[in-house]
Amino acid sequence: MSAATARAGTAVGLVIGVVLVAANLRVTLTGVGSLLPEIERGSGLSPAWGGLLTTLPLLTFAATSPLVGRVSHRFAPARLLVITLITLAVGTIIRSLPSVVCLFAGTVVLSAAIAFGNVLLPAIIRRGVSPQRISTVSALYVTVMGLTAAISSGVSVPLARVLPGEWRGALAWGIVLVFVALAVWLPRTRGDRPMGESGVARSRMPLRSGLAWLVSFYMGLQSLAFYSVIAWLPSILAEHGASAAAAGWMLFYYQLVGIVASGVVPLLTRGRHDQRYIAAAVSLMNGAGFVLLLVWPGLSIVACTLLGLGGGACLVLALTFQSQRAGSAGGAAALAGMAQSVGYLVAAAGPVLLGVLRESTHRWTVPLAVLATLSLVMTMAGYGAGRDRHVVEPARDHVCVADSGRDI
Repeated sequence: MSAATARAGTAVGLVIGVVLVAANLRVTLTGVGSLLPEIERGSGLSPAWGGLLTTLPLLTFAATSPLVGRVSHRFAPARLLVITLITLAVGTIIRSLPSVVCLFAGTVVLSAAIAFGNVLLPAIIRRGVSPQRISTVSALYVTVMGLTAAISSGVSVPLARVLPGEWRGALAWGIVLVFVALAVWLPRTRGDRPMGESGVARSRMPLRSGLAWLVSFYMGLQSLAFYSVIAWLPSILAEHGASAAAAGWMLFYYQLVGIVASGVVPLLTRGRHDQRYIAAAVSLMNGAGFVLLLVWPGLSIVACTLLGLGGGACLVLALTFQSQRAGSAGGAAALAGMAQSVGYLVAAAGPVLLGVLRESTHRWTVPLAVLATLSLVMTMAGYGAGRDRHVVEPARDHVCVADSGRDI
C-alpha cells in the first residue's frame, strides 16, 4: 500500500469517526421536546419544571465548554472522545431510570458529554483535515446532526408506545448510536497522543481577541434564533389560525430545509477562506424570515423556507469559523470552548426572553421584532467573523489577530 493510499484511508476513517460522533450530539436531546407532554404526565412535572428540563442542556453546555480546551491538552483526542461517548451512554441510562432526580441528573451528565463532543470536533477537524476541506467536513457533520435530530423528533413518540418503559425507553434509544461510534473510535486510541505531546501548544480562551468575540456572538445569535424557532414557531403559527398538526409539520419542514442548506454551504464557500458576504447574506435571510412572519404570517411556508435556509447555513459557518479562524488545533479547542460557552448561554436566554415578552404583550409582534433586530446584529458579527484572519495565541500571555502574516 502506498503512503498516499494510507493517508487517504486515514482521512476517510477520521471523517467517518467525526460523522458518527456528530450523530450522537443531538439525538438524545431533540426527542425530549416531542415527549415532554408524556414526561410531565408520567413524572408529575409542572410546565415550569418541564421548561427547565429543555433548557438545562444549554446551560450545561455553557458551563462545561470552557473546560474542554484545558482537558484536551492533557489527554489524547481519540481517548478523550471515547471517554466522552462512554459518559454520554452512562448519562442516557441514568436519565431513563424511574426517578425524577435521575431524569435531571442524567440530563446534566449527558449534556456535559455532548458539550465535550461539541468542542472537541472543531479541534480534531483543525488537526486532521486540510484547510481547504474544513468547511466541507463541518457541513457534513452538521448535516448528520440535523438529520439525526429530525429523526429523533419524529420517532420518539411512536417508540414510546412500543418500547418497555414507554417514554423512558424512548429517551434511551439513541444509546445504540453511541456503541456504533465507540466501535470506530476505540481502535483510533492506539498511538494517539495528547495535543501537548504532539507539539500543539496549549491555548487559553482568547478573551482579548475581537475576532474571537465575533465568532462567539455569531455562534450565540444563530443558536438563539434556532432554539427560539424550535420553541415558539408552533405557537406563533397557531396564533394566526394554523392547526396544531399544521404547525408541527411546518416545524419539521423548517428543520428539513435547514438540513438541505447545510449541505449547500460547502459549494458556495469551496476554496474561499473569506466568507464575509455569505455569512452576512444568510444572516439577512434569517432576519427576512422573521420579518415575513411579523408582517405577512399567511406566507408562513415562505418564512419557514427563509428561516431554514438561513439557519442551516449559519450553523455550518458558525462551526466552520471555530476551526478555520484558529491558528492551531489547540487554538481551535480554546476558540470553540469560548464560542460555545458564550453561544449556548445566549441561546438559553432567547426562548425564555421571548416567552416573557409574549406574556407581557399578549402578542408575538414584539418578540418577532426582537428576533429580526438580532438578525441584523448577527449579520454584522458574521461579516466580521467571516474575514480571512486567525486568532493567534503566542507563547507570551496575550492574544492577537493575524492577517496575512502580521499581528494586529
